[in-house]
Amino acid sequence: MNKRIHYYSRLTTPADKALIAPDHVVPGPEECYVYSPLGSAYKLQSYTEGYGKNTSLVTIFMIWNTMMGTSILSIPWGIKQAGFTTGMCVIILMGLLTLYCCYRVVKSRTMISSLDTTTWEYPDVCRHYFGSFGQWSSLLFSLVSLIGAMIVYWVLMSNFLFNTGKFIFNFVHHINDTDTILSTNNSNPVICPSAGSGGHPDNSSMIFYANDTGAQQFEKWWDKSRTVPFYLVGLLLPLLNFKSPSFFSKFNILGTVSVLYLIFLVTFKAVRLGFHLEFHWFIPTEFFVPEIRFQFPQLTGVLTLAFFIHNCIITLLKNNKKQENNVRDLCIAYMLVTLTYLYIGVLVFASFPSPPLSKDCIEQNFLDNFPSSDTLSFIARIFLLFQMMTVYPLLGYLARVQLLGHIFGDIYPSIFHVLILNLIIVGAGVIMACFYPNIGGIIRYSGAACGLAFVFIYPSLIYIISLHQEERLTWPKLVFHVFIIILGVANLIVQFFM
Repeated sequence: MNKRIHYYSRLTTPADKALIAPDHVVPGPEECYVYSPLGSAYKLQSYTEGYGKNTSLVTIFMIWNTMMGTSILSIPWGIKQAGFTTGMCVIILMGLLTLYCCYRVVKSRTMISSLDTTTWEYPDVCRHYFGSFGQWSSLLFSLVSLIGAMIVYWVLMSNFLFNTGKFIFNFVHHINDTDTILSTNNSNPVICPSAGSGGHPDNSSMIFYANDTGAQQFEKWWDKSRTVPFYLVGLLLPLLNFKSPSFFSKFNILGTVSVLYLIFLVTFKAVRLGFHLEFHWFIPTEFFVPEIRFQFPQLTGVLTLAFFIHNCIITLLKNNKKQENNVRDLCIAYMLVTLTYLYIGVLVFASFPSPPLSKDCIEQNFLDNFPSSDTLSFIARIFLLFQMMTVYPLLGYLARVQLLGHIFGDIYPSIFHVLILNLIIVGAGVIMACFYPNIGGIIRYSGAACGLAFVFIYPSLIYIISLHQEERLTWPKLVFHVFIIILGVANLIVQFFM
């Protein structure tokens, strides 16, 4: 249908609207979804062709809300890997770089003057310049980002479900879960789960009960990596097989509430814990990491996905009432996202109590640094768990649309096809939750992979080709955009050596 609409629109001049597709063949609002892999996935409520109804304030908030997501949990860990000063600089620079590439995406349609591109999305632009290769490669990298996000969600949902059950069990049986873990001894305990485990997250419950059969049975059947990931299968696999995910899109507000609550939680903990900082530029100490560390590319991989909205930015900005403000609103939204990441990352890193704990104890999910018995962290995990359980079926639906829709021409060819696809996606999540529950690693790998195409290569290459066709390409512009492409390739390659 999309190809047919484009074919009809080319039978007349761009100024002639006689063969523009009528409303009854254009997908209705209930079929239009936007998503950012680790942010929000939700149904567009006011999608219209050409001109939108949203004010600039609403547009800015929609971009912020769509981009903001679970990657925020790994920002403090990324700052720890890069060093405090280096981490802040990397966040700002990556924000500027991804903003520029996103700006190039927004402007990509206007570079095609010979066709009417008012109804085009970014994959249409890629297909115009690169043919079927652009279409299928954009599909491939889009699926990488979607499936990577779904794996991260499964790992985090297993984590949050485990800690929620553990909180309830410990509360009922009056058990203190900080007794056997390296932690601070005050009214706001902070723990170091990776102490004594080689710096890797401990997948067990980390508590050993003596002469308590009930507690030992709980430990056996409620294990973070051996049992809990499988419990989620019975809950989420049936939801993935729904023909329409519109019911789950009603809960998008949970994403906003979760992020706002995380900001409150981090602020409250920072006020209670105070700041603990020492500056050592190159040499680590017992409790502090140096300001400059060569692991900083791990943070760039995380940030590539954290700032990723390039796949749906054109759709979001179509709804802006004043189209001339698109670039300004995009810049403001990116600035707010960057400030949010800086706020969360800096406060968690600076307030982490060193001594007695080392800054190297900051986990890939910073909520793991708070014990299961912490009430405020328990509330945060509940919010995030329910938010992810509503977004996960939406991401599964989008993966189904992109893969089955392209291969079979039908997003629901049969229950058998859908079930096989969902079993593969769920199986990947369960395997990673059991054997590699490191969300920072998963985010940076999938972020660097999908960012290579959507963030770095396609926007720059399309701009170079369009300038060359118009005979306006200059050496400085060519060198600058080739440099961006090289940065994207290097960002992906270096992840495998860190």
